[in-house]
Amino acid sequence: MRLWIAALTLFAAVAGPAWAQNTPGPTLTNVLKKGYVECAVAPTTPGFSFVDSKGEFRGLDADTCRAVAAAIFGDASKARFIPTAGAQRLPILQAGQVDLVVQVLTQTQTREAANGLLFTGVNFYDGQSFLVRKSSGVKRATDLNGASICVAAGSTSELNLADWSRATGTKISPVVFERTDEGREAYNAGRCDAYSTDASQLASIATLMRDPDNQMVLPDIISKEPLGPAVRQGDDQWYEIVKWTLNALIEAEEQGITQANIDEKLTSEAPQTKRLLGVVGDYGKFMAIDNKWAYHAIKAVGNYGEMFERNLGQGSTLKLPRGKNDLWTRGGLMYSPPIR
Repeated sequence: MRLWIAALTLFAAVAGPAWAQNTPGPTLTNVLKKGYVECAVAPTTPGFSFVDSKGEFRGLDADTCRAVAAAIFGDASKARFIPTAGAQRLPILQAGQVDLVVQVLTQTQTREAANGLLFTGVNFYDGQSFLVRKSSGVKRATDLNGASICVAAGSTSELNLADWSRATGTKISPVVFERTDEGREAYNAGRCDAYSTDASQLASIATLMRDPDNQMVLPDIISKEPLGPAVRQGDDQWYEIVKWTLNALIEAEEQGITQANIDEKLTSEAPQTKRLLGVVGDYGKFMAIDNKWAYHAIKAVGNYGEMFERNLGQGSTLKLPRGKNDLWTRGGLMYSPPIR
């Protein structure tokens, strides 16, 4: 009996845990067959997802998609971007037309429990506010009593706006649009007194107005908006790949690993760095991808801090402060569970 138990223990140690997914699941199989990852992204949201002068998608969400592609293929160019209206992003994910949505999408209980989605983490902590013209004299959200406010249909912004109106007794007239660009143009044309969505998006929208210097994002934050990638329920392996890729970018910043020094870090003696970069362990094979998955993702887009600064921070036109999106070690909320 003792010999049998010893043999069984040895087999388990060699074979690895029974739950380790060493073979590709349905989504990963399809992605490998296609040769690329398809991501639903916003068509025109500077800082998160927009097309630059060279015809390339740029932004925090676009880079998140590239990181996933690099983790799987070792090549960030294997990301494909599907510009999608807000109301269509969840249906096309549910229908299997894209592999994930990374489109300034707020994690909510309804989206997970009722719409069959799973959020893989947060790549930006945000909150809803209002964009107004400085010339309007509006200083606080309650000054918008009786105002017309542009908002996207089927978004959390539409629901938040209605909740805030009822809770504060502020009477408003929502002007609802199917597409974000339609609402933006309506505000630009003067059809709305204000535009309401996540504060970070408002900062980017302000730069696209005819009179950007006359635009102001109000200080009032009326909601919590944890934004991040979402995948379909039912494929745990794919969920883990996307989740841990995002975590790896955050962990890399905490460890001081950058695009510039990552190759030097391959010789680090720090155990956590060895695990993250695939020098030791089978942390990639557990998800049926290469053990250097995190190395490839970081090499492609940099760590989370580099992504933020390039797209939203001081290296961008938006110049947003890190705030809640800083590392937990500096008072922010960005925190990766350990890779071990």
